[in-house]
Order: sequence, then C-alpha cells, then structure tokens
Amino acid sequence: MRKSPVNGLRPWIIQRVTAVYLLAFFLFLLGYFAFFRPDTYQAWRHAATGTIPAIATIVFFVALLAHAWVGLRDVILDYVKPLPLRLAVLFLLAFSLIGLAAWVMLIFLKAAS
Repeated sequence: MRKSPVNGLRPWIIQRVTAVYLLAFFLFLLGYFAFFRPDTYQAWRHAATGTIPAIATIVFFVALLAHAWVGLRDVILDYVKPLPLRLAVLFLLAFSLIGLAAWVMLIFLKAAS
C-alpha cells in the first residue's frame, strides 16, 4: 500500500526547508539592520523594495504561509476528529492563509508604485 504524500515525507521536508529559510531570513535582517540602519524613509523604502530584498521578502512570505499551512494542517488532522468540523476548520485555515497572501501582495504592489 502506497503512503499518501500528505501524511509522509513531503510535508516534513516542506516544514524543515521553510523553517531554515525563515531562520536565515530573520538572521540576515538582524545583521543587516544592526550594521546598515536606514535613517530616512527613502533609505527604508530602498532597503525594502530593491529587487533582491523584494524577492527575498516574497519568498519569506511564501515560506511562512507554507510553513503555517503544513504545521496547522497537521495539528488539525491530529486533534479535530469529526470530519465535518475538520473540513470546516481546514477551509477556514486555507481561506485565512489565502487572505494573508493577498494582503501581502497588496502591500508589495503599493510599495512598488
């Protein structure tokens, strides 16, 4: 019998890879702003909306949302037993994470213009 990728290695790998990226991004930000602290609005905007920082930040939010989905989905699957309630909670989680992704995209679009 073949094991489903939902319950197997793939979510475990996603959780670990995203955790490593989130940690690396936080450490980079701490180091960057400790040594190159922007003192004007234009400097802050340039530090946040340059091509490389924008891409790294977008990847950060994608990793954060994937990490949250896998972790919270596993908790829901483990502890919410009635199927209708489980499906409703998973739907609310997915809807919330999609809403957060849309909000982040809106912020980036406003910052880029």
